[in-house]
Amino acid sequence: MGNSIVSPANVSSPMAADLSESTIVREYCNKTPKSARLAEQAQGIFPSGITHDVRHIEPHGIYVTHAQGSHKWDVDGNEYVDHPGGHGSLLLGHGNPTVVQAVQEQLNKGTHYGACHELELRWGALIQEMVPCAERVRPTNSGTEATLLALRLARAYTGQKKILRFVGHFHGWHDHVAFGVTSHHDGSPTPGVLPEVAEHTLLAPPWDWQQTKEILESRDDIAAVIIEPTGSTWGQVPLQPQFLSDLRDVTRQRGIVLIFDEVISGFRCSPGGAQGALGVVPDLAALGKIVAGGMHGAAVVGCKEILDLLDFRQMASLGREKIGHQGTYNAMPTTCAAAVATLEIIQTTDACQRAIDYGRRLQDSLNAVFHEEGVGWIAYGSFGGFHVFLNPENISTTREEIESGKFDYACLRAPVRPTLSNKIRVGLLLYGVDVQPWPGAPVSAVHTDEDREQTQEAFRKTIQMLKAEGEL
Repeated sequence: MGNSIVSPANVSSPMAADLSESTIVREYCNKTPKSARLAEQAQGIFPSGITHDVRHIEPHGIYVTHAQGSHKWDVDGNEYVDHPGGHGSLLLGHGNPTVVQAVQEQLNKGTHYGACHELELRWGALIQEMVPCAERVRPTNSGTEATLLALRLARAYTGQKKILRFVGHFHGWHDHVAFGVTSHHDGSPTPGVLPEVAEHTLLAPPWDWQQTKEILESRDDIAAVIIEPTGSTWGQVPLQPQFLSDLRDVTRQRGIVLIFDEVISGFRCSPGGAQGALGVVPDLAALGKIVAGGMHGAAVVGCKEILDLLDFRQMASLGREKIGHQGTYNAMPTTCAAAVATLEIIQTTDACQRAIDYGRRLQDSLNAVFHEEGVGWIAYGSFGGFHVFLNPENISTTREEIESGKFDYACLRAPVRPTLSNKIRVGLLLYGVDVQPWPGAPVSAVHTDEDREQTQEAFRKTIQMLKAEGEL
């Protein structure tokens, strides 16, 4: 292939063809030729050439060689401010020396014993100390596994079949939660999901408490309610402040298991997660990302009586069949080493607050840029990190109104042109900043004011290029 550069026109995608005349995309391609060549190779190995849907960028994403703190570098030698931080798992940033040392020491002792070990005890004990609902802890491998197990536990515990979920809330990719997130808001199944599975899932509007309450009070067959306690996509569509408290009251009254999906919010909103910050304690919680210190790991935590369904002795004493749960990589020693080191830092320092404060300063800076550039975008986010409302209908509102839960999914997730959202992400990469595609991202405790300034200028320059191309 030599040193030829892959241009948008060389990539077989309808969107790529639409982007072929874009200066933003052309300059990005000129800046990332090695990533382009690797992406071309990947097309013959992985569907769409990627291993995670969020990494889909046209004409190609970046290929990273290493990372440190709040930055990462690609194969072309470009440096980026990295806001996603391992899809939100790295609250302490890349390569925290205490975490790295813990993992390195464990690697020399072994990665997988196929047996119990002391590190898993320390990990579980830390979770119990920090998370209000965690009377018992069950490790899993991923957040998706954690929500799946939580739903199975709830059904077995209550003897009921139905699950109530909320439109737009993401709980992984297993069959019970694979629809009603970005599409199929009518509750119909996405491809490959059985209609019989979808029929046992109820979808409620998280922006309408009265309608949600009516669903809960009109049925006697609901096993569990599962919710992102900060709102859809980690608060991109915030909840009204009273919603969680009211939900807790009704589910308790009706014997319904309340599950918080704290895969992102856990150890980020506070050392005790969203439930610690908001003072509303669920029956079960799904934890992931930060709980494993950026390694592969997750957990279901919650009420002992419910988690006892996994307990050999307890179920035998009651004459009940135990729920089976395996997992080759559950609580691997290397995962536990990273997790213990991470959680101890979060428990004993102000890491959560530093990330929250940085996120707020970043929102302030971005909103100043949006005002100066005359676009109706709004940056917001209640627990650090940031979301950018692209405001395609140009409604008049404020960050405070959005964060109050005033707007529903249809408003805050209103579709924008795919070329526009893609160009925003590519433009930010062009100017050395990586975010998630909505656009927005969680942040870390190690992001600096220099990172904030670079991010605000990357947005400014991207907006100016979008204006020049007629996108704004």
